[in-house]
Amino acid sequence: MTIRVAIQHTTTYEFDRLINVAPHILRLRPAPHSRTHIHGYSLKVTPEDHFINWQQDPFGNYQARLVFPEKTKRLEFAVEVIADMTVINPFDFFIEEYAEHFPFAYDSLMQEELAPYLKVTEQSPELDAWLDTVDCEEMVHIVTFLVQLNSRLANEIDYGIRLEPGVQSCQETLTLKKGSCRDTSWLLVQILRNLGLAARFASGYLVQLTADVKALDGPSGPEQDFTDLHAWCEVYLPGAGWVGLDPTSGLFAGEGHIPLACTADPQSAAPITGATDPCECEFSYTNIVTRIHEDPRVTRPYSEDEWLNINALGRAVDVELQSNDVRLTMGGEPTFISIDDMDSAQWNTEALGKDKLRLAKDLLLRLKAQFSHGGLLHYGQGKWYPGEEVPRWALGCFWRTDGEALWHDPELVARVDRDYGHGIADAERFGQTLCQQLGIDAGYLQPGYEDALYYLWLERALPEGADPRKASLDDDLERRRLASLLSRGMESATGYILPVEFDGQGWRSSRWPMRGGLITLIPGDSAMGYRLPLNSLPPLTEDERVIERDPFEPREPLPVFAIGEEAATTVAQQALQQQKSAVNGSKSVVRTALCLEPREGKLHLFLPPVTHLENYVALIHAVEATASALQLPVVIEGYEPPKDARLQKLLLTPDPGVIEVNIHPASHWDELVHNIETLYEQAQQTRLGAEKFMLDGRHTGTGGGNHVTLGGATPADSPLLRRPDLLRSLVTYWQHHPGLSYLFSGMFIGPTSQAPRPDEGRDEALYEMEIAFQNMPEGLVDTPWLVDRLMRNLLVDITGNTHRSEFCIDKLYAAGSSSGRLGLLEFRGFEMPPHARMSLVQLLLLRCLVARFWNQPYHKPLVRWGTQLHDKFMLPHFVWQDVKEVVDDLQRHGYPFKLSWLLPFEEFRFPHYGRQQIDDIELELRWAIEPWHVLGEEVTQSGTSRYVDSSVERLQVRLSGLTEGRYVLACNGRRVPLRATGKKGEMVGAVRYRAWAPTSALHPTLGVNTPLVFDLIDTWNGLSIGGCSYRVSHPGGRHYETLPVNSNEAEARRVNRFWDHGFTQGVLTPPPAFSALRTFYEHEQVPRPMAPPEEEPGDEYPHTLDLRRKYTRI
Repeated sequence: MTIRVAIQHTTTYEFDRLINVAPHILRLRPAPHSRTHIHGYSLKVTPEDHFINWQQDPFGNYQARLVFPEKTKRLEFAVEVIADMTVINPFDFFIEEYAEHFPFAYDSLMQEELAPYLKVTEQSPELDAWLDTVDCEEMVHIVTFLVQLNSRLANEIDYGIRLEPGVQSCQETLTLKKGSCRDTSWLLVQILRNLGLAARFASGYLVQLTADVKALDGPSGPEQDFTDLHAWCEVYLPGAGWVGLDPTSGLFAGEGHIPLACTADPQSAAPITGATDPCECEFSYTNIVTRIHEDPRVTRPYSEDEWLNINALGRAVDVELQSNDVRLTMGGEPTFISIDDMDSAQWNTEALGKDKLRLAKDLLLRLKAQFSHGGLLHYGQGKWYPGEEVPRWALGCFWRTDGEALWHDPELVARVDRDYGHGIADAERFGQTLCQQLGIDAGYLQPGYEDALYYLWLERALPEGADPRKASLDDDLERRRLASLLSRGMESATGYILPVEFDGQGWRSSRWPMRGGLITLIPGDSAMGYRLPLNSLPPLTEDERVIERDPFEPREPLPVFAIGEEAATTVAQQALQQQKSAVNGSKSVVRTALCLEPREGKLHLFLPPVTHLENYVALIHAVEATASALQLPVVIEGYEPPKDARLQKLLLTPDPGVIEVNIHPASHWDELVHNIETLYEQAQQTRLGAEKFMLDGRHTGTGGGNHVTLGGATPADSPLLRRPDLLRSLVTYWQHHPGLSYLFSGMFIGPTSQAPRPDEGRDEALYEMEIAFQNMPEGLVDTPWLVDRLMRNLLVDITGNTHRSEFCIDKLYAAGSSSGRLGLLEFRGFEMPPHARMSLVQLLLLRCLVARFWNQPYHKPLVRWGTQLHDKFMLPHFVWQDVKEVVDDLQRHGYPFKLSWLLPFEEFRFPHYGRQQIDDIELELRWAIEPWHVLGEEVTQSGTSRYVDSSVERLQVRLSGLTEGRYVLACNGRRVPLRATGKKGEMVGAVRYRAWAPTSALHPTLGVNTPLVFDLIDTWNGLSIGGCSYRVSHPGGRHYETLPVNSNEAEARRVNRFWDHGFTQGVLTPPPAFSALRTFYEHEQVPRPMAPPEEEPGDEYPHTLDLRRKYTRI
């Protein structure tokens, strides 16, 4: 993600006459110790008739001595510096143990060497008074001490531009409480020296680039790219060396601080010194910074011009899809994580967490305000997995597609973070009023109680001496529940139950016949609606079974309710009696119930399952009318509305490490753009992000994926059910192009991943799939069930799980339930893109392919990739070449999709580790994909688990500028198999290696293979002409314990693991052919020039050198 900039600095002196110019000293060349990589430097001096000598001053800084033999009226110095703004972590340094805490003392030798930087040159009462406020008695970590000192000066001394030469005295700066950057820096130098710390004055360029993303809190930096001459301070820390402090901003010096001169005194660091004859002079200067190269990056993936082109193509594809009557809708399940907490379990492994629920509620309210008119907020219950104490929550927002309000007054929706003081009396009062709204006798309202006998038994089972009314968070859920109930008392009702259903004519109810006359709830922590004793009701007869509504059944417009109108009357007016009865037999016991439960000071209404949306809308209207009449806000929970195309849904649920947003589908490109951009924007405002960073700085998605769904406005409109050959085209095309699977995937791929390809792990699957394709009809069909029957047993993982598949057809036309017959195809192989526009480009690619296959189906034989899939296509080069073929194919069919639009995905998926220029040859290292193995079962504290072996990694090596047959690349003394790319002088290969040694992994006796040392061997001369080295952890032993907090820290971690030096020294001799003869060689080594390692056979994985595997010559 490097940005290369050009700094153009011009200083001009216009004189009123011809004058003599004395020799000048220029300190305008980046110092040798600059950590910012300098690519180029140029100095132009006017007048051109001059002499120049480059020198280094006593402090090692570059300086130019200029002599002007002739008189001149103009003196100008024009400097241009080309620099890479690669992120530098200013805190990435080691400190000697004795210097870790302030105060400390330098050793005697170091004091002598640092004498000029320890010399105190200013004393004043103001400075002494300021120093007296610094606590030098308490030991504090030196970095913390310096941060506090630097920040304090930045806050106390105001910044002001001062064009006068020289530096203010410390007394003057402290008195005025204002100064230029050089004044504040010199003050900090003197403060540090008075405190016994060696400090020096630094003069240089400051470069500040506009941030791609505005900060949510704190300053975002300059509105435009900026550069100027600047001054700061550097302090010497044993072990770390010189560390830059910028008291103007209060920050430590980073990549934007490019030193020109660092000296003990400011006079020695002046950018320009010299003299002229007496004259009148007009002085001017300019400082300009220009971006001359920017690597693709996810924070700004596309320019505005590119985005105009992308939008234009999206709208053009829209026109084609509409003219061809495709009726395509697109939705998805993006996932987000906290931007403030990268390390806690709730944002890495666990599904539930306190912060996760709070942020999800905030995001839901924001999205409701953006997307829905008169939306209904619904707090439901989601999935419940083994090992989890309680079911997961599901926060939903539902709204009508006809523009009418489903819920009119948002003030009648109780805020979940507020205690209204609602109690059991409010629940009874609300229930009685609701009965009037529904036209039901209030006598059917029955209280529900907790099972006192069960909790009495549970209390008696406690250990002796344990107080049943007290429990801590460390106690199990059952114990905490018991303490809560005993504190509240179990003699009062938990809530009220109103059995209710619509029988075709109106709402009806019945009493629940229970032994003992009371309704006793099933023990648990869920809402009482989930704990109803339904098994205690009379057995269900065959005639009473609920008939699910067919999703293909035609729908009439939904009823429109007026405010204050009774639901029972309105239902009759809207002819709801024309619907078929969901329950046959009016005298039977009503088994679905609405529950009213006061909980945490709020009245929660648990809605029953309803088969027809018309009934649900009428019930919601009755609830709101009751809440309005009583002015009693409520929380709606329980069962969601029945799935229906007349209702849009937005759902937020927790998944391990993420919050998943089930976004409502869009029918048009502009609507899709609005949905995705709004979602990303509101998530950011909620302090949720779409990216995370691994411990070593690698950039990844959230880890929860970004599943994309294709379908229609109704199941009957689904293009996949109307044209089964569309699914065949998509599956075949993805199988032909592994690049589509791996460019957009997450880190975990392979047969045991969440979204395996059809040809991963099941060799015979392709054979059977070709038979299924032969039986798939062409064109439009009137048998929507056919595509599901043909593909259901083929689009599965190795265990037969239909959900874990790259192409998931769980909700296409599953025979089990109406919720499975929605006409949806889910692409599960997509990782979460970190930017909204990247996500939209991904969706545009899908839309182009759907339009292309609708016009011309793609029916080709399936390819048996074999081991190439996890060898060749693990490398970014071949993935990119494959995706290039896809783009070329789209362009041939009239879709001007640009390959450059996918560059941000390549940079995101395959981060760049480093480059090394060796003469005319460039060596580049990039991250490559490594499929992880799922290990055997192991017993853990939480039960039986199966670990994933993530200890093996892979990287790609690319060489360009090679002479054919001359060079060989070795890694750790073994030959890297290089394959030609089709471009002259360019070859790529892969290295597979053990990066770390976990307790559970394949081959536990193998050690790690790092660091990786690469040698480029010239076979014609028997010499290593250069190389580089790569590490998986910090080379200085600074093993990180927390994840990077942002992309800057992550980039800095990645950069410091690559060294453009460190090739093998001496003679690199491959081992003898027979290791038994090793002892017969003198010094056990054959004395000869460097010879290339022998080529190792690679029949199965010809593109990869596996350092874990020993090569034995036969």
